[in-house]
Amino acid sequence: MADWIILAAISMVSACFAILWLLPRHQKSFVDYGLSSPGSLFDVVFLFDGDRLISHSDIALAGYESVTNWSDLHRLLQRDYPSFPETPELVRARGHLVVSAIDCTVDREVSCEWIDGVIRVQLRDLKGAVSAKRADPNDPTRLAMDQAPYPVWLSGECNTVRWCNAAYVSLARKISGPDADLTKPVFPLLSDEAQLGRKSRVSVQIKDSESRLWFDLTRVAQDQGQLCYAVDINAIVEAETVQRKFVQTMTKTFAQLSIGLAIFDRNSQLALFNPALIDLTSLPPDFLSLRPSLSSFFDRLRDQHMMPEPKNYRSWRRQMNDLLEAAQDGNYQETWSLPSGSVYSVSGRPHPDGAVAFLFEDITAEITLTRRFRAEMDLMQSILDKLADAIAVFSDDGTLATTNYAYQSMWGDSGEVGFEPTTVLEITRQWQEHCAATPILGEIREFVTTRENRAEWSGELTLKSGSTMTCTVSPMQNGATIVRFTSDSAVENIAQQQKISA
Repeated sequence: MADWIILAAISMVSACFAILWLLPRHQKSFVDYGLSSPGSLFDVVFLFDGDRLISHSDIALAGYESVTNWSDLHRLLQRDYPSFPETPELVRARGHLVVSAIDCTVDREVSCEWIDGVIRVQLRDLKGAVSAKRADPNDPTRLAMDQAPYPVWLSGECNTVRWCNAAYVSLARKISGPDADLTKPVFPLLSDEAQLGRKSRVSVQIKDSESRLWFDLTRVAQDQGQLCYAVDINAIVEAETVQRKFVQTMTKTFAQLSIGLAIFDRNSQLALFNPALIDLTSLPPDFLSLRPSLSSFFDRLRDQHMMPEPKNYRSWRRQMNDLLEAAQDGNYQETWSLPSGSVYSVSGRPHPDGAVAFLFEDITAEITLTRRFRAEMDLMQSILDKLADAIAVFSDDGTLATTNYAYQSMWGDSGEVGFEPTTVLEITRQWQEHCAATPILGEIREFVTTRENRAEWSGELTLKSGSTMTCTVSPMQNGATIVRFTSDSAVENIAQQQKISA
């Protein structure tokens, strides 16, 4: 019996020495051992026999005093070390397990070792010289992840985050605040396996704000979950929003235009049109909404008799090709006289990226007014030509506006209007060549260029042939002046004088 007691005592002493050997021999005391402070996880050791805590080093970590089993330690570590095993069986199976922090910027890890039936869990700081070999700060892979400008993370079961880089940590704290739980995903879980490896546009909302951040999210399947990459596309989304608003503004503006607008893209398909185009061309909206090609568009116009009927269809097709080339150069301009009597002005303008815009404007009223004005002018000219008196009309700027047949016969004027208008000074010099010296011509020049105190007056002109005629000067509306010459024999005398001089 005494032998058994002696053996038991020796065993207990040996176990105590073993525990003392497993625990750190040099404990360091720290003022603050919180998880958030640097060096707080240095050399803290727990010893487990299965799930039960059997010993630990001096603990100064807030919250760790109550650890009595493996579950308590798992509960405390799962936020910063989500890969820490839930049960000690995984450590027993592997023999040695190192768990990195979810935040790659944190230089701390949890080391788990199976030693002769006892599991040793150490919370250690990687800033020490010994641990620096385990995590080389110059490792290219680590540098690539830590300094990547875009969030990268590893998503495990139930979409929990198991690892993330510095950009993801910064994004999570920007969205959820400085105390953000990094294990909770910032982005929604992608359940469709067919989308793995493809880009998907997602947005996240900042806490206590209406602002949203946009990313192109790519997920790649891994044995441990999904490796995820998020690329910031806020600048692209903002540009698209500005462009969309601009298009909406332009669309509203185009909707108010009376000119029909049809824009064809670089593939010669209708990309944009306004309601005025429907009113002017009578093309059905459902046809235009199908984005017809340029040739189909003009074919439909031809069928609707909304363009001049071509005499030869093949030549018309060739003209359509020339039309597109001319529009791309920005020099297409035609006036279409339709069978209905309407007149359209059609022009083509080039747009960026190979697009072409066609403008359809109804100028029927303008053309009708112009034709009516020309008819009235022709009628007035006919009336003037029937008068026996020679008449010359000067506009408000002192240039000759019109004459009649009697004037042209009297003064030898052809009646043709050149590009350069003839002034009253030039006209009176022509008259002076056929008349004796007289102050009347100077008075006519002064009257034509005067704007005030204008009243009708008349005077006698003596031709070099000796005959006389009456010159009557009358003001007209808008500053115009009419000069009338009355003589029975003036035309014959000037004609004879021109024959003699010839």
